[in-house]
Amino acid sequence: MRIFSHFVALFALVVFAAQPVSAQSILRDAETEAFLREISAPLVEAAGLEPGNVDIVLINDPSINAFVAGGQAVYIHSGLIDAADTANEVQGVIAHELGHVTGGHVIRIGEGYQAATTISILSMLAGIGAALAGSGDAAMGIMAAGQQAALGKFLAFSRTQEASADAAGAQYLSKAGITGKGSLAFFGKLLNMEFRRGISQSDEAGFYRTHPLSGDRISKLREVYIVDPAWDAPLDEEWERKFQRVKAKLHGYVAKPEFTYRDYPESDTSTPALLARAYAYHKDARIERALEAADMLIAREPEDPYFLELKGQVLLESGRVEEAVIPLRQAVELTRSEPLIASMLGHALIATEDESNFEEAEQVLRAAVGRDRYNPFAWYQLGVVYAARGDMARARLASAEQQVMNRQYPLALRSAQAAEAQLPYGSPDWLRAQDIAHEARALMEQLCEMNRANCQGRRR
Repeated sequence: MRIFSHFVALFALVVFAAQPVSAQSILRDAETEAFLREISAPLVEAAGLEPGNVDIVLINDPSINAFVAGGQAVYIHSGLIDAADTANEVQGVIAHELGHVTGGHVIRIGEGYQAATTISILSMLAGIGAALAGSGDAAMGIMAAGQQAALGKFLAFSRTQEASADAAGAQYLSKAGITGKGSLAFFGKLLNMEFRRGISQSDEAGFYRTHPLSGDRISKLREVYIVDPAWDAPLDEEWERKFQRVKAKLHGYVAKPEFTYRDYPESDTSTPALLARAYAYHKDARIERALEAADMLIAREPEDPYFLELKGQVLLESGRVEEAVIPLRQAVELTRSEPLIASMLGHALIATEDESNFEEAEQVLRAAVGRDRYNPFAWYQLGVVYAARGDMARARLASAEQQVMNRQYPLALRSAQAAEAQLPYGSPDWLRAQDIAHEARALMEQLCEMNRANCQGRRR
């Protein structure tokens, strides 16, 4: 029975490892999100999906990975961006993950689990029969062989899904007219990592993998890519330029400052290097150096909204809120109220503690949540404005919006119910308060079902 319990635990680990989003932090940056939408749009269209309905989400995790976890969203680890050398390599990864989306692989993982569990249960029953017949050693052997077969069944199912996603990704790249060279280059990086870690590429080792052997994947994909008309398509220079900016600012934001100074030394005065160092200086509390780098970038491109956003962020987070309003207001105007930048401007206007700025703050924050409802920070700031104005009903509604997104379901339920009691009956805000209350209650019940014993303990 112990073998069976280990087997079930292993399956649980495999299944839940595919959905780690809630355990990790999402990185949001206006420029990065715009870039990822731009380079993925032709691939999404080639996959037969609507670009506006597919999200590319960046996860703060140094490992080189990407995954899907249900719905039309692709999650990319920050470590993957750092490891990639070109935008084309990232497109190869996105194309592969879209293959998982269109193949419904997250939903179908239950099929592989069920088939493997059936084998496991049958072997356990056969082992019990042998034990009852008086052959304990035979019983253990039968059950061990059954668990091995079940594990092999599940891993084979996973490898089949990965191979299917490889083929679909190659098809989407081809249809979009994008070369597969980046895809092969990235698989080559993975293969080199496996060699450095001493991971065998033998068939026997491949049996225990959730993915096909990297060497085999490269060989099969190369045969497809080199005959594709898009193989010799040139890289998009604008995408590659933007990628170097996004990669540099991400490095400056997540890496330790000393690593950023090493990888982007002061002798490098390129735009990506200035971006990386500006974020590193800011993390290192070297505010004047950060502002100096931001001003050099603005001098090169005075109407680049992301350079203005950078300066505003440094000023705001160093307590110089009145100064921060000016570049942030410019950035909002240039991006036509990009939600993340608008949220920062709203925060800066509120932080001035000047009530004459609150009306503008409300306007920009309402515009931000109107275009991006899933922005808890903007909802929190909007709640602050409503509370300052004495509109406690809408302040509680804004709090409920923020709390349900932060998975604070009991708080969200109470805030939504309080808002509903104060808002005009039947108004759009009243209906929204009802929706949040229903959502929070349903999610609380779902969590209780997952952890029934814990919930029963609370009831006592």
